Amino acid sequence: MKPFIWILVLLLAGCQTAPSTNDNAKISDNEAKTVKAEPTKVKPVEPPKPLTAQQQTDLWKRISMQFTLPIPNDDPTVNYYRTWYLTHPDHLKTVSKRAEPFLYMITTRIEDRGLPLELTLLPVVESAFDPFAYSFGSAAGLWQFVPVTADRFGLERNYWYDGRRDVDAATDAALDYMTYLGNRFDGDWENAIAAYNSGGGRVSSAIRKNKKAGKPTDFFSLDLPKETRSYVPKLLALADILAHEKEYGIEVPPIANKPVLAKVNPNEQVDLAIAAQYAGISVKELQSYNPGFNQWATAPNGPYNFLIPIEKVEQFNQKSVENRGKGVKLIRYKVKSGDTLSVIAKKNQTTTKVIQQANSLDNANIRIGQYLLVPRSTKNNKAYALSANNRLAKTQSVARGKYKTNYTVASGDSFWSIAKQHKVTVDALARWNGMAPKDSLRSGQKLVIWKNNSSGAIMRTVYYSVRDGDTLGDIAEKFKVKSADIIDWNGIDKQKYLKPGQKLKLHVDVKKVGSV
Repeated sequence: MKPFIWILVLLLAGCQTAPSTNDNAKISDNEAKTVKAEPTKVKPVEPPKPLTAQQQTDLWKRISMQFTLPIPNDDPTVNYYRTWYLTHPDHLKTVSKRAEPFLYMITTRIEDRGLPLELTLLPVVESAFDPFAYSFGSAAGLWQFVPVTADRFGLERNYWYDGRRDVDAATDAALDYMTYLGNRFDGDWENAIAAYNSGGGRVSSAIRKNKKAGKPTDFFSLDLPKETRSYVPKLLALADILAHEKEYGIEVPPIANKPVLAKVNPNEQVDLAIAAQYAGISVKELQSYNPGFNQWATAPNGPYNFLIPIEKVEQFNQKSVENRGKGVKLIRYKVKSGDTLSVIAKKNQTTTKVIQQANSLDNANIRIGQYLLVPRSTKNNKAYALSANNRLAKTQSVARGKYKTNYTVASGDSFWSIAKQHKVTVDALARWNGMAPKDSLRSGQKLVIWKNNSSGAIMRTVYYSVRDGDTLGDIAEKFKVKSADIIDWNGIDKQKYLKPGQKLKLHVDVKKVGSV
């Protein structure tokens, strides 16, 4: 009987622990009623926040997002320049490439002053962002300062340095000027920009004239010079294109929205070749960032500032500290017969004043046999590719006619008298020599003159074979040309002797010498 009892106990226990199917269903129903599953909450996907102007990767986009000046789409001059820009995309590519080193600096300075971002386009309209630009109105640099305005805003100009071409200094001066003009014209920026071109007095006079006649005083209603009437529309047309590139089907090459250049100061006069070495870049690259320096070195008394690539700053500062006092090479020069301080200075591409300072001289008196310390460049002149002398030589070498002649300016000469003598225009003569018609000439200055068989001359290019005993003077006399021209035409050194059999190219007026 015992086994049976145990089996019964086990069966009863099994009945208690195995609920029926119906009971199980009831529990599930109750649980479904009392414990209702919450649906999974899916957070709505928020659209990404649009980037601010400062967050853009393209600096042009950062600029154009902040434009505020209205574009008058019905103005024919604005339409003309819009069409011009759209049909000349290579111009915008060139401008963008030139602007790349400087545009971030200019943009941030305009933003910091709270000025209209359209002002970033002034260097496009003024100089096509060419820091070496020089106009026939004697205006120079990115911002095209004329001498009187440069003086007004503290931009120095001397043998060594032209602040109008110093992008760092000239940008501050231009923005000082625009701030003044913005206040003068009560925040009417179109009139202020017009005044930057033609002068505040002229715009103010036009406004007074319109007020007196009961006419509007907005820019498009004013009677202004032709150049100024085109100046503002040109800027507005460009702003419109930059703000609506896609709509116009054009792409201006992007510029990274980040700083490129930073300012360093070696605190002493430095040869540009040595400064380039400090920065680990070429002399030409250094000059391209610092076009304000006209010669082979910074000015003896400053400014000494350089703009260099931002990643080179630490290296430059370390090298300039390590080499303090070695920024300029000094040579020991023995005074010869016929020497003067000005002659010695010219030979060494420096100034009389610098030699006086280097030698503690109170006056210009020197004696034969005396030794002088003369600051001199560490490299030959060609290494400073963008110096004023080399830029001038490049300008003068560009062919403007069938033959070229050299002219040395004499006392009392003017552009007008020289142009009249050679039957060329004053504007052309100035342009051939990288000058403006109003610029002053100095005695001894070298000019080039191009002609196309003018004045009844019959020009012919001939090649002369040097004979034994020939001199430059003899050949010049024979062919009625100047010795200096023969030297220039053939790229020869006037100090060297001619060799028998040497071929010389000559541009000869056959009416003067007969058949050749």
